[in-house]
Amino acid sequence: MSQPPPATVPRGRPAVVTPGRIVALLIAVFGLYVVWPSLVAVFASVDDLAHVNPVWFVVMLALEAASFFSMWWLIALCLGSRRYFLIGTSQIAGNAISKIVPGGNPVGAALQYRLLVGGGMDPTRIGTGLTAASLINVATLFAMPILSLPAILTGIVVVDRSIARGVWIGVGAFVLLVSGGAVLLLANRPIRAAGAGLQQLMNLTRRGKPRVVDLPGRLERERDEIRSTLGAKWGHAILRSAGNVIFDYLALLAAVHATGANPHASLVLLAYVAGIVLGMIPITPGGLGFVEAGLTAMLVLAGVPAAQATLATLAYRMVSYWGAVAAGPVAYAFYLRRAQGWAERAANRGTT
Repeated sequence: MSQPPPATVPRGRPAVVTPGRIVALLIAVFGLYVVWPSLVAVFASVDDLAHVNPVWFVVMLALEAASFFSMWWLIALCLGSRRYFLIGTSQIAGNAISKIVPGGNPVGAALQYRLLVGGGMDPTRIGTGLTAASLINVATLFAMPILSLPAILTGIVVVDRSIARGVWIGVGAFVLLVSGGAVLLLANRPIRAAGAGLQQLMNLTRRGKPRVVDLPGRLERERDEIRSTLGAKWGHAILRSAGNVIFDYLALLAAVHATGANPHASLVLLAYVAGIVLGMIPITPGGLGFVEAGLTAMLVLAGVPAAQATLATLAYRMVSYWGAVAAGPVAYAFYLRRAQGWAERAANRGTT
C-alpha cells in the first residue's frame, strides 16, 4: 500500500544526522533483532515462489498500481491540482524513502513536500492538502473491518478471538477518528485549544530556537483551507481513498489464492488491516519484520495453512514493499528529468 504522509508535513530540509535519527536507528536495530527469526522464516520460502504461477504476480502488480493511482487521485483532489506526473513521482519517491529509513515517514513526507514545492506548487496548499489526504486515508483503513461485521455477526464465518478483538479495535478507532475529525473540522475552539497546547509543548522543547507563535491561528487557517479545498467533494475523496486501500487488499487476497489457499475474504481483510497497522509502527523501516511476522500469524488465524500463509506474505511483500522501494529511484529520476525542463522553461520566460 502506498503510504500516506503523516498528518504533520515537514516544511524545511531535515538534518541528515540528528539525535532523534540515531535513537530511531537503535530502536530499528533492536526491533529487527526481535523479529529476525520470523523474517528469516518468511524469506526461507523464497525458493517456493518458483511454484507460484507468474500470472498471479502480474495480477498483484496491476492491483498495486491501481492502489497507487487511487492515492495520487486522492492527493490531486486535496491539492486542487491535476499535475498527476508531479504528484505521482513525488509520492513514489517519498514512499520509497519512508520504507528504507528507520522512522522514515517524516523523511519521506519531507522529500515529497520538497519535490512538490520544486515543481512549482504552493507550499501552503501542499501542507494542507497532504494533511487532508493523510487523515482521510487513515480513517478509511480503520473503517475496513466494518465490512467484515455482517459475516461475523450472522455467523457466516467463525473467527478467532484475537481477530474478533481486532475488528472491534478497528471499529472503535474509526469512530474516534471520524468524530474527532468532525469536531476539528467544524468547531473552532477545539482546534485552537489543541494548537495552543502544541505551541506550548514545542516552545518547551525548542530551547535556543525561535519561539513558535500564532500556531492556533495557523492551524485554524489551514483547517479552513482544507474545507475550502474539498468543499462538496468529500464523497469523491472517500471513494479515492477506498480505492487505495481496497486494491492493496485485493493484492494480498491474490497472493493468498496464488498459494492454493481459499479462506473467507472477510477474514483475509482483517489480517490485511492488522498487517498495515503493524507497518505504521515506526520501529523498523516500513514495519519490516513486524509486518511479515504479524501478517503471517493473522493469516494462519484466518484459516490459511502455515506454509501457505508464509508464502502468501512473502509474495505480497515482494510486490507491495520491495516493489515500491525499487520504484522510488526510478520515479525520482523521471522527476529530475522533467524538473530540468521546468527550470529551462522558467529561465526562457525570464529572458523574454
